[in-house]
Amino acid sequence: MPLVVTPAVVLRTYRYSETSKVVRLATRELGVQSAIAKGALRPKSRFGAGLELLSEGVAQLYHRDSRELQTLAAFDAEQLRRELAADLDRFAAAAALAELMVRMAPPAPLPAAYDTLTAGLDALVGAALADVDAAALRALWRLLGVLGFAPALGHCVRDGAAIEPDATPVLFSTADGGVLCDACVRTQPPASSTRLPLQAWHDLRALVDAQAVLPRLDGLHAAAHRRLASRFIRHHLDDSGTTALPALEFWERRAWASPSAAS
Repeated sequence: MPLVVTPAVVLRTYRYSETSKVVRLATRELGVQSAIAKGALRPKSRFGAGLELLSEGVAQLYHRDSRELQTLAAFDAEQLRRELAADLDRFAAAAALAELMVRMAPPAPLPAAYDTLTAGLDALVGAALADVDAAALRALWRLLGVLGFAPALGHCVRDGAAIEPDATPVLFSTADGGVLCDACVRTQPPASSTRLPLQAWHDLRALVDAQAVLPRLDGLHAAAHRRLASRFIRHHLDDSGTTALPALEFWERRAWASPSAAS
């Protein structure tokens, strides 16, 4: 069984026995992998505090393609990102980002997804308090993009026609995966859609563009963008809506905040 050394982020941990735990890792070389960390719960474990949620480091994995559970030989932590745990807004967003990686990234090399995940976590650490919602939304939309689910925003998702709105809202179809032109709406109306006011459309385009200035979102607009992103993720992960996504729901609803702050 070959030993693979790869950058990795701890996405989840589970107790496996009295002394061991199972970790879900986002790795740069192998995609998302499950591994057993034997002895990780012992007082003098060689893993130390390295296997904290959302910590990043270098993992050594005994890896075999035919196995669902690999063996973690070592994890040398380089960034613990404890700043995320100190603020619920940041932590909830980071947990939703980790959940998206667990549910949608394959157990195969996808360096762009790994780099987008770590960039998103770093952005959450460094964002000013007023920008945390926007930084979280950008991280989620960017990760969706590299996983193959980028929404079409500048052109109609059905016929490719350029979207040139005037004073009317832009129609966004979650099922279609982006915005629709007036002609497509008239000929085949979507089963469900969201009417984006022009400012919301411009803000969404900025959120998915890593080079654009991060838009400032007040509480109501941030809540609307969280709902839109959550519906999009749920549909493209499981259009039946039966898959449990507790971290995404917690972040979307801001369940830790007062009702007025969450809306």
